[in-house]
Amino acid sequence: MSLVHHSISIHFVITLIKAAKNKGLNCELLLDKADLNTDMLKNSQLRITPDQFSRLMRELWYQGNDDFLGLAKQATKHGVFTLMAKQAANCPNLKAVYRHISHFYNLITDAISLEFKTEGDLAFFSMTLADNSLDPDYSLREFLMLVWHRFPSWLIGQHLPLKSIQLAYPKPKHINEYSLMYPCPAHFNQPTTTITFDAKYLKMPVIQTAKALRCYLKHAPLDWFTRQAYFQVFTQRVVNYLEKHSQITSTSMDAIAAQLHVTTRTLRRKLNDEGTSFQALKDNVRRDTAIHLLSQPIIPISDISSQLGFSEPAVFTRAFKLWTGVSPKIYRSK
Repeated sequence: MSLVHHSISIHFVITLIKAAKNKGLNCELLLDKADLNTDMLKNSQLRITPDQFSRLMRELWYQGNDDFLGLAKQATKHGVFTLMAKQAANCPNLKAVYRHISHFYNLITDAISLEFKTEGDLAFFSMTLADNSLDPDYSLREFLMLVWHRFPSWLIGQHLPLKSIQLAYPKPKHINEYSLMYPCPAHFNQPTTTITFDAKYLKMPVIQTAKALRCYLKHAPLDWFTRQAYFQVFTQRVVNYLEKHSQITSTSMDAIAAQLHVTTRTLRRKLNDEGTSFQALKDNVRRDTAIHLLSQPIIPISDISSQLGFSEPAVFTRAFKLWTGVSPKIYRSK
């Protein structure tokens, strides 16, 4: 998720609140901790900031005392991940990290089963839930596979490129979010839920210190949703360019293609191969920046409109309603 101000679909909030309700937790307090409310859950187009989602998850961990968010057959006390992480930070390299993660969780819980293996030039890390029916919206599997990729990446101090992710469930309605979550081709209805990567990375040494880990855990899960560059190559380059230029609206594909030393036709084809388009990336950058700025009450909506390159606030309002289903004023009031 390379966007510093990347936004998150309300879908993930809805699924977590549903799980919390099933566990008898205080859903009103959960939402309040994240500056959310029940009315916001009715708008499926709504998006929230990573900070809001992080606060929701932290409160859910606190109330439920379960790292698995109430979505597995057996609760795993909040703090178990911290214990595993402290041990993983002492591993010599990435291979030892994945071996440790699988051994650790297979030892302490029957709720999930983890397997790490290599075959030729490829490495595989798989997860199976003991009871899939307890995770009907796939939220736990989505979240844990994200963590099993991003935490080891952080330990070695660099992004671990994925070859693919296989998922043991059907393609979900929120499939568009997957390009942000997993920077690789996603295959559904597979026998297991597995990430695959080049085995050459297994030799990468763990470089994080105990002090760095303490800081990392203090901010978790926020860093899992905000701090890593997780787009494919040309998508990443276009997003980087757009984020550095304030007048996003007037930025042309021709200009970016010239900066990247490719033709406009080649850039269009590359983006299409990566499952996106130039206009979609422009809209996403403007949308997520707008959501971030609207979360800061001292910035007038007219200034946000101007900063994003809109000719007038009314044009910005129409665009924002198209992105989220509500006006900037209503979004800010919620």
